[in-house]
Formats: sequence, C-alpha cells, structure tokens
Amino acid sequence: MAELRPKAPLEGGLPRRLAAPLGALAATAAAFAYVGAVDPNEPGHYPVCPLLHLTGLYCPACGGLRSAHDLAHGDPAAALGANALAVAAYAACAVFWLLWLGRAARGHRTAGPRPRAVHWWALGGLLLAFTVVRNLPFGGGLIP
Repeated sequence: MAELRPKAPLEGGLPRRLAAPLGALAATAAAFAYVGAVDPNEPGHYPVCPLLHLTGLYCPACGGLRSAHDLAHGDPAAALGANALAVAAYAACAVFWLLWLGRAARGHRTAGPRPRAVHWWALGGLLLAFTVVRNLPFGGGLIP
C-alpha cells in the first residue's frame, strides 16, 4: 500500500506563487472588458447559439454573454434576467479563485478541493434541469 505524504510547498517567492492566479484574473478581466465593450445585444458581434438557431431551444449558456455584459456595466439585476445560472457560475468562479489565491499565497501546491464524480453528476443534473425548465411555458422568466 502506498504511503500518503503531504505534497511539498511551492518553491519560489510570493510573486512566483501568485503568477498563475493573477494571470487567470488578468485573462478573466480582459474577457469581461471585451464583452463589456462589444455589446452582445447587437447582432453580428458574436456567433449565434447553434442549439437556439437550429431547434429554437435555449441552452444553459444562452444569455451568458449578455449577463457578462450587464455585470461589466454594473447591472446585476439585468445580468440575472439574462442568465441567472451564468451569474451564479461567475460568483462560484470568483469564490474558487479567491481560495486558489489564498492557497497560493500560503505556498500550497494545489488549488483546493478536487470535485468527485458525484459533484460532476450534480452539476450535469443542474444544467439539465435549468435547460428543461427555461424551455417550458412556466419557465419563461429564465429566457434571456
């Protein structure tokens, strides 16, 4: 049986340890800045959702760019109206990023807890339920 040993802390100074989380923050900020500058509500700037275009059904990501645009402009209510699940995902990503930053600052090698199969299945079930409900008549409030 293999012996479980704690991983060695990250080597290098604080700037080296924070490079990855801060690089991810810079990339995310650049993406939100671009979506904030190029309005997804105007046709022709972004490709159309293939599922919506071919079937008329809203996928779980439909409205995600519009919600990012609204958040970039400081309008969380409009962002929730465009895609509430995307806003929840943005918030979850922010929390996980903060955990990653804290662990990296303390010198831990891993970014945090690793999701197990049950978590991935739960996420898939949530996405499926959100997709089904937003495409039913009583789920009209979830349509972007």
